[in-house]
Parts: sequence; structure tokens; C-alpha cells
Amino acid sequence: MKGKKDYNYFEAFVDLSKFSLKSAEILNKTLREFDIKKLEEKLREMHNIEHSADIAKHDMLNRLVKEFLPPIEREDITSLSQKIDDVTDAIEDVLMGIDIFNVQSIRPEILKFTEMIVDCCKSMDVALAEFQNFKKSKRLHSEIVEINRLEEEGDALYLSGVRNLYKTSKDPIELMVWTEIFRRLEKCCDACEDVANDIENIVMKNS
Repeated sequence: MKGKKDYNYFEAFVDLSKFSLKSAEILNKTLREFDIKKLEEKLREMHNIEHSADIAKHDMLNRLVKEFLPPIEREDITSLSQKIDDVTDAIEDVLMGIDIFNVQSIRPEILKFTEMIVDCCKSMDVALAEFQNFKKSKRLHSEIVEINRLEEEGDALYLSGVRNLYKTSKDPIELMVWTEIFRRLEKCCDACEDVANDIENIVMKNS
């Protein structure tokens, strides 16, 4: 644990983003190698990451309460830390949906979505690593653009996936289940874009 004097909020943002990336990788691997018998174990692994992310976020906010002069505005630190945490929560929600709805096999188009969520979290991680030196960084802007591009790709995957679902299935339960899972997957991309937007807004305020 970092001491009070050398606590770095920018590094703490990156630490939070690592939880999101790890969650995305677990989701992608779990659905790619889907085995209903291992789902409970994977859910526990995912929940442990989400719980660790919550602890890290609370540690940051507890330090912020006592901080005399934070490097950026308090509300920006609070907002950005929450938005990064929202990404991890959204990813966990996808796996929880697979469990709750008793999914027995994974539709192939879902794997394109989970791969893209991993890419989105990788770009978010790089953007947050670059954020500390935002005045000099040559890479930050391109990573924000990439997150926005991936979010648009997520919208397209959502629309094509749901459209294809309703063309190929007449089973009302199957339609309900996969519509909801597609919605949860799209929410992961939206959450990543919210982080990118927050970074961009903070940079604008401090430039």
C-alpha cells in the first residue's frame, strides 16, 4: 500500500483500469471456452476482481477526503474513479446474466463482442496511463478516438446481433435472454466511452 505522501491518483486510476481489463479477459475466455460446470468458479473469480476494484476505489476516495491539494478537482477524481468502476461492474453483469438465464451454449456473434470489450479495456488502460502526462502525451488523444470507434462498433454489433436473433429464433424465452445479454454487452462499451469522455473533459478543464 502506498504511503499518504507518495500516493498518486493517476497511478490509482490505472490500477482501477487493470481490474476492468482483467474482468474483460475472464469474460472473453469463459465464453470462448464455455463450460457450464465451470461457470460458478468463473463467477467467483469475476466477483473477487470486482470486490478488489471496489476496495481500491474506496481507498482512493478515503484519501481524497483528507487530501489538502489534489492534482485535479475532487469531483473529477470521484467521477472518473466511479466511471472506471462502472466498466468492471458492467462486465461482471454480462457473466451474471449468462448464469441467471441458465445459458447452455454461446452464440458465435457474442464472441466478437467480448473480444471487442477486451480491446476497449486495453485502450482505456493505455489512455489512463497516458493521462498523468496529458499536457505532453502524443498518444492520449488517439486512444480516446479508438475507444469512441470501438463503442460505435459495439452499437453496430448490438444492432446486427439482435436483428439476426429475431430473424433466426421464434422462441420467446431465447429472444428475451439474448436480447438482454446483448444489451449488457453494449453497456460495457458505453461504460468505456464514458471513461474516455471524462478523461477528455478533465484534460479540457486543465489545459
